[in-house]
Amino acid sequence: MRTGSWRASVNWRNVIGSILIAILTSTQAFAEPAPPPKTVTGDNSRPAVDLELVIAVDISYSMKPDDLAAQREGYAKAIVSEEFLRAVRAGPAGKIALTYFEWSSTSDQKIIVPWRQIDGPGTAEAVATEITKAPVRRGSRTSISSAIKFAASLFEQNPYSGPRRIIDISGDGPNSNGDPVTSARDTALQQGIVIAGLPVMTNATPADPADFQNIDHIDWYYEDCVIGGPGSFVVPITDRENFKAAIRTKLALEVAGRTPDQSPTPSVDKQPRVLCTIGEKLWQQRWNANSPAMSKPATNSPSSKEDALLDKKIKGICRGC
Repeated sequence: MRTGSWRASVNWRNVIGSILIAILTSTQAFAEPAPPPKTVTGDNSRPAVDLELVIAVDISYSMKPDDLAAQREGYAKAIVSEEFLRAVRAGPAGKIALTYFEWSSTSDQKIIVPWRQIDGPGTAEAVATEITKAPVRRGSRTSISSAIKFAASLFEQNPYSGPRRIIDISGDGPNSNGDPVTSARDTALQQGIVIAGLPVMTNATPADPADFQNIDHIDWYYEDCVIGGPGSFVVPITDRENFKAAIRTKLALEVAGRTPDQSPTPSVDKQPRVLCTIGEKLWQQRWNANSPAMSKPATNSPSSKEDALLDKKIKGICRGC
């Protein structure tokens, strides 16, 4: 169950600029802070921060090189931006703890920036430098579930202690490797962790009809299957031009504990608009996997119709199925 997660259905390209200006000038562009997640028990042995933030970045082969470069540069520039630093300074402690890792398959999670405290331009610049100087790499498969589980484990290693814990996860494709994404999400939510999403949609309609790594409406998939927790939201990346601005906006909102000013509709009781196991099904059908768990049911069953739609998706016949 996604506790209090929201579906964000705004046109981000049109509103990002106004949101950034509002961060610098007032708090009126945002809804009231969301109710805080389950409070992390205070630990007097660890320095206090306002937020523990894990940034989990997709580097799977479905991400184009230009997107990988824009994504990394976007996070580095966001961390040193005035919008982000203003949000950091506004907290009671005036500092946050942040770690940054890259992920692809179940066994591929690499920490680029270990836990660091950010309390001003100097520490922010040091973190940004660590991000930009790390060698660029790519990995196979897409395991969002493993990325969430790895991110959740990092909070236990954090030398800092804060009342809020957020996983900020980006990606351009559905989970196709490892445990179901919803089980990993739900386990994290039970630990009082909020998951926010940055779905990358620059390759939403691939030229190759056999491309099974990208699906239509990856933003819906992230909203319905990946994110969760009080005040969680997504900021879709629809083109490379707004990549950096969207990352900057999203991080500033998360640090400030706010959400975009809109009329959110709780999605807890709604059925997912995109099948949460679509990535696994597409992968197995693409490689003609013969798994007992994925064997085809009787012809007239709902699952049989679902498989037929997936077959069409793979053949490029049906978009948005």
